Amino acid sequence: MAPTWDLLGLLDDDPARHGDVVGGVEVLGGSELVHERPDAFVNACVASPTDPPRRLRLVARLGLAQERYATLIHPAAVVPRSAAIGPGSVLHATTVLTADVTVGAHVSMMPAVVLTHDDVIGDGVTFGAGVRVAGGVTIERGAYIGSGALIREDLTIGECALVGMGAVVTRPVPAGEVWAGVPARRRAG
Repeated sequence: MAPTWDLLGLLDDDPARHGDVVGGVEVLGGSELVHERPDAFVNACVASPTDPPRRLRLVARLGLAQERYATLIHPAAVVPRSAAIGPGSVLHATTVLTADVTVGAHVSMMPAVVLTHDDVIGDGVTFGAGVRVAGGVTIERGAYIGSGALIREDLTIGECALVGMGAVVTRPVPAGEVWAGVPARRRAG
Protein backbone atom coordinates (compact mmCIF):
# COMPACT_ATOMS: atom_id res chain seq x y z
CA MET A 1 0.00 0.00 0.00
CA ALA A 2 1.24 3.47 -0.88
CA PRO A 3 2.13 5.78 2.01
CA THR A 4 -0.24 8.51 3.09
CA TRP A 5 1.03 11.87 4.21
CA ASP A 6 0.16 14.38 6.92
CA LEU A 7 0.98 17.77 5.46
CA LEU A 8 2.71 19.87 8.12
CA GLY A 9 2.75 23.06 6.11
CA LEU A 10 4.09 24.91 3.11
CA LEU A 11 7.34 26.84 2.82
CA ASP A 12 7.87 29.90 0.66
CA ASP A 13 10.93 32.14 0.48
CA ASP A 14 8.72 35.21 -0.02
CA PRO A 15 8.29 36.69 3.49
CA ALA A 16 5.04 38.34 2.39
CA ARG A 17 3.52 34.83 2.08
CA HIS A 18 4.47 33.66 5.61
CA GLY A 19 1.30 33.02 7.60
CA ASP A 20 -0.91 32.81 4.50
CA VAL A 21 -3.20 29.83 4.12
CA VAL A 22 -3.09 28.07 0.74
CA GLY A 23 -5.59 25.29 0.13
CA GLY A 24 -6.22 25.06 3.84
CA VAL A 25 -2.50 24.74 4.68
CA GLU A 26 -0.41 27.43 6.36
CA VAL A 27 2.77 28.86 4.85
CA LEU A 28 5.10 28.35 7.84
CA GLY A 29 8.10 30.36 6.64
CA GLY A 30 11.05 30.11 4.28
CA SER A 31 12.65 27.00 2.83
CA GLU A 32 15.42 27.05 5.45
CA LEU A 33 12.88 25.64 7.93
CA VAL A 34 13.38 22.16 6.41
CA HIS A 35 16.56 21.94 8.50
CA GLU A 36 14.61 22.47 11.73
CA ARG A 37 12.47 19.36 11.11
CA PRO A 38 14.89 16.55 10.17
CA ASP A 39 12.07 14.03 10.68
CA ALA A 40 9.87 15.62 7.99
CA PHE A 41 9.81 14.63 4.34
CA VAL A 42 10.08 17.42 1.76
CA ASN A 43 8.96 18.02 -1.80
CA ALA A 44 10.22 20.90 -3.95
CA CYS A 45 7.11 22.16 -5.76
CA VAL A 46 8.42 25.03 -7.86
CA ALA A 47 8.37 25.28 -11.65
CA SER A 48 8.59 28.00 -14.25
CA PRO A 49 8.74 27.86 -18.04
CA THR A 50 10.87 31.02 -17.92
CA ASP A 51 13.38 29.28 -15.60
CA PRO A 52 13.26 25.51 -16.22
CA PRO A 53 16.04 24.48 -13.75
CA ARG A 54 14.57 26.46 -10.82
CA ARG A 55 13.51 23.31 -8.91
CA LEU A 56 16.99 21.78 -9.23
CA ARG A 57 18.62 24.95 -7.89
CA LEU A 58 16.29 24.88 -4.88
CA VAL A 59 17.13 21.22 -4.21
CA ALA A 60 20.87 21.98 -4.48
CA ARG A 61 20.53 24.95 -2.12
CA LEU A 62 18.67 22.88 0.48
CA GLY A 63 21.39 20.21 0.44
CA LEU A 64 19.15 17.48 1.84
CA ALA A 65 19.80 13.75 1.56
CA GLN A 66 17.70 12.02 -1.11
CA GLU A 67 15.93 10.07 1.64
CA ARG A 68 14.34 13.32 2.88
CA TYR A 69 12.36 13.77 -0.33
CA ALA A 70 8.82 12.42 -0.59
CA THR A 71 7.89 10.80 -3.90
CA LEU A 72 4.20 11.54 -4.47
CA ILE A 73 2.20 9.32 -6.84
CA HIS A 74 -1.53 9.90 -7.10
CA PRO A 75 -3.59 6.69 -6.70
CA ALA A 76 -5.13 7.35 -10.14
CA ALA A 77 -1.71 7.30 -11.84
CA VAL A 78 -0.71 4.16 -13.75
CA VAL A 79 2.84 3.09 -12.93
CA PRO A 80 4.01 -0.41 -13.94
CA ARG A 81 6.56 -2.44 -12.00
CA SER A 82 9.09 -1.89 -14.78
CA ALA A 83 9.10 1.89 -14.17
CA ALA A 84 11.70 3.53 -11.94
CA ILE A 85 10.85 6.83 -10.25
CA GLY A 86 13.40 9.02 -8.49
CA PRO A 87 13.02 10.67 -5.10
CA GLY A 88 11.04 13.87 -4.81
CA SER A 89 9.07 13.29 -8.00
CA VAL A 90 5.34 14.04 -8.28
CA LEU A 91 2.95 12.18 -10.59
CA HIS A 92 -0.54 13.66 -10.65
CA ALA A 93 -3.82 11.89 -11.36
CA THR A 94 -4.27 10.09 -14.68
CA THR A 95 -0.55 10.09 -15.45
CA VAL A 96 0.28 6.90 -17.37
CA LEU A 97 3.69 5.29 -17.67
CA THR A 98 4.00 2.19 -19.83
CA ALA A 99 6.89 -0.32 -19.90
CA ASP A 100 10.47 0.39 -18.88
CA VAL A 101 10.18 4.11 -18.20
CA THR A 102 12.85 5.78 -16.06
CA VAL A 103 11.94 9.00 -14.24
CA GLY A 104 14.68 10.94 -12.47
CA ALA A 105 14.56 12.78 -9.16
CA HIS A 106 12.40 15.87 -8.62
CA VAL A 107 10.34 15.40 -11.79
CA SER A 108 6.89 17.00 -11.86
CA MET A 109 4.10 15.54 -14.02
CA MET A 110 0.80 17.39 -14.12
CA PRO A 111 -2.43 15.43 -14.81
CA ALA A 112 -2.85 13.24 -17.90
CA VAL A 113 0.82 12.98 -18.90
CA VAL A 114 1.59 9.81 -20.90
CA LEU A 115 5.10 8.38 -21.20
CA THR A 116 5.36 5.29 -23.39
CA HIS A 117 7.97 2.54 -23.45
CA ASP A 118 11.69 3.08 -22.88
CA ASP A 119 11.50 6.80 -22.13
CA VAL A 120 14.28 8.24 -19.94
CA ILE A 121 13.46 11.41 -18.01
CA GLY A 122 16.26 13.37 -16.35
CA ASP A 123 16.20 15.04 -12.95
CA GLY A 124 14.04 18.12 -12.48
CA VAL A 125 12.00 17.83 -15.69
CA THR A 126 8.55 19.49 -15.62
CA PHE A 127 5.59 18.24 -17.68
CA GLY A 128 2.49 20.38 -18.16
CA ALA A 129 -0.91 18.67 -18.25
CA GLY A 130 -1.70 16.39 -21.17
CA VAL A 131 1.83 15.93 -22.54
CA ARG A 132 2.27 12.81 -24.73
CA VAL A 133 5.73 11.31 -25.19
CA ALA A 134 6.27 8.46 -27.67
CA GLY A 135 8.69 5.58 -27.03
CA GLY A 136 12.45 5.78 -26.75
CA VAL A 137 12.56 9.50 -25.93
CA THR A 138 15.22 11.01 -23.68
CA ILE A 139 14.38 14.27 -21.91
CA GLU A 140 17.44 15.68 -20.22
CA ARG A 141 17.86 17.37 -16.86
CA GLY A 142 15.82 20.49 -16.13
CA ALA A 143 13.76 20.57 -19.34
CA TYR A 144 10.25 22.04 -19.31
CA ILE A 145 7.58 20.45 -21.53
CA GLY A 146 4.49 22.67 -21.93
CA SER A 147 0.90 21.45 -21.62
CA GLY A 148 -0.43 19.43 -24.52
CA ALA A 149 2.94 18.97 -26.24
CA LEU A 150 3.47 15.87 -28.38
CA ILE A 151 6.95 14.37 -28.75
CA ARG A 152 7.76 11.86 -31.51
CA GLU A 153 9.62 8.63 -30.73
CA ASP A 154 13.42 8.26 -30.42
CA LEU A 155 14.19 11.96 -29.90
CA THR A 156 16.23 13.82 -27.31
CA ILE A 157 15.06 17.00 -25.63
CA GLY A 158 18.21 18.71 -24.33
CA GLU A 159 19.07 19.91 -20.86
CA CYS A 160 17.04 22.95 -19.73
CA ALA A 161 15.22 23.14 -23.07
CA LEU A 162 11.69 24.51 -23.22
CA VAL A 163 9.00 22.91 -25.40
CA GLY A 164 5.98 25.21 -25.74
CA MET A 165 2.34 24.41 -25.08
CA GLY A 166 0.75 22.31 -27.82
CA ALA A 167 4.03 21.90 -29.71
CA VAL A 168 4.47 18.89 -31.98
CA VAL A 169 8.13 17.91 -31.69
CA THR A 170 9.42 15.88 -34.65
CA ARG A 171 13.15 16.68 -34.34
CA PRO A 172 15.67 16.71 -31.47
CA VAL A 173 15.62 19.87 -29.34
CA PRO A 174 19.11 21.10 -28.37
CA ALA A 175 19.97 22.02 -24.78
CA GLY A 176 18.73 25.39 -23.59
CA GLU A 177 16.65 26.16 -26.68
CA VAL A 178 12.96 27.16 -26.86
CA TRP A 179 10.86 25.25 -29.40
CA ALA A 180 7.17 25.82 -30.14
CA GLY A 181 4.59 25.40 -32.89
CA VAL A 182 3.31 22.70 -35.23
CA PRO A 183 5.70 21.32 -36.20
CA ALA A 184 7.90 22.67 -33.43
CA ARG A 185 10.75 24.97 -34.46
CA ARG A 186 13.38 26.93 -32.60
CA ARG A 187 12.12 30.28 -31.31
CA ALA A 188 14.30 33.30 -30.58
CA GLY A 189 14.69 34.42 -27.00
